[in-house]
Amino acid sequence: MPTTEQCKNCEQKFDSSFDYCPHCGMEASDNLTFGVLFSNTIENYFSIDARFFKSFGTLMLKPGVLARRFVDGKRLKYLHPAQFYLFISVVFFFIFSFSVRKADTEVSEAFKKGFEQEISLDSIKIKTDSVDISQAKEVIKKNRKIIGLSDDELVELDSVMNSDSQTANISFGFERKLLDSLITAGAPLAQKYKAMGMKEDANAFTRKFYAQMLKFYEKQGGGIIQVLYDTIPIAMFLLLPLFAVLVTLFYWKRGTFAHHLVFSFYYFTFIFTSFCVILLVNKVWEIPIWIEVLICFSFVIYLIPALRNFYKSSWLGAFLKANIISFLYMMIIVPVAAIGIILVAFMLY
Repeated sequence: MPTTEQCKNCEQKFDSSFDYCPHCGMEASDNLTFGVLFSNTIENYFSIDARFFKSFGTLMLKPGVLARRFVDGKRLKYLHPAQFYLFISVVFFFIFSFSVRKADTEVSEAFKKGFEQEISLDSIKIKTDSVDISQAKEVIKKNRKIIGLSDDELVELDSVMNSDSQTANISFGFERKLLDSLITAGAPLAQKYKAMGMKEDANAFTRKFYAQMLKFYEKQGGGIIQVLYDTIPIAMFLLLPLFAVLVTLFYWKRGTFAHHLVFSFYYFTFIFTSFCVILLVNKVWEIPIWIEVLICFSFVIYLIPALRNFYKSSWLGAFLKANIISFLYMMIIVPVAAIGIILVAFMLY
């Protein structure tokens, strides 16, 4: 007589000879080990299988086709756009992290050397050349009628130019030595902020800004690049939907926002893949700057057939819209985002 077993997931009974529950598909045996847990995580979130290679080849060689097929319902053969983007972005930031460590070390050393330099800014003297002054006086006297100077004005100008004060002092109010002494003595923050020039009635944002400036000064800028790097992934997840919004403005009759978002996911996946290739090649052979610039321009070239294949538009329309979209994105959205990233990174430093 066959024995039955109760599924731990759906609590339905089934034949104990089954390897999986016929009701929900749960595995009959509870073999949850560390290896199984880790492999399942990789499989569920990254899915490195035949779908990846089909998706990767189509993405790189047929711009816009992968997104078109996914929107048309052919989804089982290919990776989900968000899943594909997540995997490639994780790979990119993993590779990029090695370059960031090196850059962070170099920048930190540069900041340290800059802070250690003794620069006297209390009084910079600018000396005047008496020969040049006498020549200028002669020219003014000869042309006094043309210039329109009266005798009194000429005498006054001559007295100013002959003044014993042959030097000019330019004063800078940054009290660095005072701040250093306060830091060494462990003085209260209020005294340090005052030495930095913060007013007592400063608002909350200003106080936060001065607090970050003080932290930056005390740490001599160490680790600022790492903080900036940690902020970039968050910004990228905001930049992608902004790109989708921009595409929607030009193709709002060609699909829903979800369709435009699918196109943007795959397009950004292509960009991240290209950056991964650049970083890996740079590990072996340093790519010249002009080649890297050409690769960046290739993103616009890739966008043209991608728009044509996905939105079924003409070549001329795809060419014009690809250039306009790229221009607006690079000239408006990216600079604003870069300023935001730097500000957020500084405030989180």
